[in-house]
Amino acid sequence: MTGPAERDAETGAAIERRRAWLSLLAKAPAASLARLWAEAGPAPAHEVLRRPEIGAVMARGRAGGSGAAFNLGEITVTRAAVRLETGEEGHGYVQGRDKAKALTAALIDALMQTGAAPRLRAALLDPLAAEMAAAAEARARKAAATKVEFFTMVRGESE
Repeated sequence: MTGPAERDAETGAAIERRRAWLSLLAKAPAASLARLWAEAGPAPAHEVLRRPEIGAVMARGRAGGSGAAFNLGEITVTRAAVRLETGEEGHGYVQGRDKAKALTAALIDALMQTGAAPRLRAALLDPLAAEMAAAAEARARKAAATKVEFFTMVRGESE
C-alpha cells in the first residue's frame, strides 16, 4: 500500500512526463509529425470535444532571464481537444494556425495515457526528439562557424 507522499510523487512524475510529450508535440515540425502519425496507423475512434480553433495568447518575458516579468506580445496558437472511446482526453496546443497539427497532438496526448504509450513513444516521440535534437545541433554548428573572437592588444607603453 502506498501512502500520500508516494501517490503525490507518482502523480508529479506523471504530470512531468505528460508535460514533456506535450512540449515535444507543440515544438515538432508539422511535416515530421504528420509523416510519423501517418506511419503509426489509423487514428483511433474518438470524439472531438473542441474543434481546432485559432486564438492568441500573451507571451511573457523576463529581462536577463531573471528580472521582472513583462508582456512581450501576443502569439497565435491553435488548440484542440478529443476524447477516446475508452475515456482518455487529449489536448493539443500548437503555435501558429495549424489545425491539423493541433488535432494530431490532441490524439497523441490521449493515446499516450493508454497502454499504447510505449509503442507511440518508440514510433513517434523518440524519432521526433532525435530529429529535433539533430536540427538544433546543426543550427549550433552553423552558428559556431560564424563565431568571431575579439581581443584587445596592449601597446606596452609605460607612463
